[in-house]
Amino acid sequence: MNERILSLVTWLPAAAAVVLMLFPRGTHRGAEQGDLHYSSDKAFRWFALIVSLAVFVISLHLPAHWDYSHTGFQFEQNFQWISSPSINYHLGVDGISMWLVLLTTLLVPVSVLISWNSIHGRVKEFFVFMLILETAMIGVFVALDLFLFYVFWEMTLIPMALLIGIYGHGRRVYAAVKFFLYTMVASVFMLAAIIWLYLHAGSFDYATIQAKLLDGSVPMGGAAPWLFLGFFIAFAVKVPLFPFHTWLPDAHVEAPTAGSVLLAGVLLKMGTYGLMRFNVGLFPEQARFHAPWIIWLAIIGIIYGALVALVQPNMKKLVAYSSVSHLGFVVLGIFSFTQAGADGAVYQMLNHGISTGALFMLLGMLYDRKHTYEIKEYGGLATPMPVFSTIFLFITLSSIGLPLMNGFVGEFLVLTGAFQAKALYGILATTGVIWSAGYMLWLYQRTFFGEYHAGSHNGHSHGGVLADITLREKFCVVPLVIMALIMGLASPYWMKAIDPASKAINESQPMQRQQAAVVK
Repeated sequence: MNERILSLVTWLPAAAAVVLMLFPRGTHRGAEQGDLHYSSDKAFRWFALIVSLAVFVISLHLPAHWDYSHTGFQFEQNFQWISSPSINYHLGVDGISMWLVLLTTLLVPVSVLISWNSIHGRVKEFFVFMLILETAMIGVFVALDLFLFYVFWEMTLIPMALLIGIYGHGRRVYAAVKFFLYTMVASVFMLAAIIWLYLHAGSFDYATIQAKLLDGSVPMGGAAPWLFLGFFIAFAVKVPLFPFHTWLPDAHVEAPTAGSVLLAGVLLKMGTYGLMRFNVGLFPEQARFHAPWIIWLAIIGIIYGALVALVQPNMKKLVAYSSVSHLGFVVLGIFSFTQAGADGAVYQMLNHGISTGALFMLLGMLYDRKHTYEIKEYGGLATPMPVFSTIFLFITLSSIGLPLMNGFVGEFLVLTGAFQAKALYGILATTGVIWSAGYMLWLYQRTFFGEYHAGSHNGHSHGGVLADITLREKFCVVPLVIMALIMGLASPYWMKAIDPASKAINESQPMQRQQAAVVK
């Protein structure tokens, strides 16, 4: 099982997507206007939910059988895929990527469930895109061959762009094209760097390239800064790091709820994961040389994202700009080159996926009821929706880093690392925590307190009053609420695997190979 687990977790969603494509689509005409309806939509939804839940359950094998005495890659699978050029099918996870895989497999089933009643047209295609996207996202975190990594990296673009462009809101095509062009063009620089490394190291294998770069057997010459920047541009746009962030608010606002959850929860983490694994792991000297200006970009992003969030009239755009701020903390932690900063950066990746993913789900529930994200259209929701309001408050406090919740652990470690690197970094970054409390609590106050605005809304209502959270919606968001609390109270459980892996990257040591798990 250990030798096949990563392939099973990675490819099962894609295999299920192929099966789903073959499902027959039963149709009938609507009674009133003769509209075409698909009677098999329910089967598509259940199939996608069962498969995504099965992938999550199978992925629990990773932490359950994790060897904490081993600091390198585990559950490796490595065999030749293409002989010329030499490309291997090489998968493996360390203490960083293992938790990111778990985050992905957790968010996909709840994203399927949150889309249960909000997607009406082309339902089969929607869930096909979701399952293919899951395979691509997991593949990014488990691929240890640079060519394979690039294939998975690019593979995420198409299903996400289609999810935004087909199932999104008003300016969805503009947002989808902008997302696709930004990330695809930036990735070309990474492809050029990968090809250079292959030509000079003779391999696409991550461990081989890392070892040759660190022992000096690959003459870098004047190419080193350009290689570093090639990877950096691709990852900085994906994060997105200021000033490469302008695609993100449009993509979030126009995306369907599930698209926003996976975009914020997983796709942005691909950028920060790449910065850590490739920029710092392969080019430690260049990373340290460029760290000061990258840190300043991160700090500007922290403050800028928070200040722009403060003045947003659209609640989804507010949370989108909050992501620019929160991901700035992650980049700051990575390039502080301290153990606390690196650990905090990884933990903050997971925290942001849980808290912001939950926020986008909750906003999607409000949109299903009133069909607007404009804050002025809300107010006084605590009266008709007390349970929903309580859950929203809990996630709000998690997002702003209240002690005993997950956000506090990540931000505390990142700020500790920032202060260790330079006191000024820590002081400026700390203001982001204050702004964060400002925009999130102000959003909560304007939405849930004050006079209730009935306005116009759909069937989620009783006699003109918005209905409280439903049982299905609880199944979507309550698991993330529980995770936010557990990760705040029991962070050492996650850190046992994270700390050795981040330390190995921070100290620029080649990761050990767990030979027993390699398939020859």
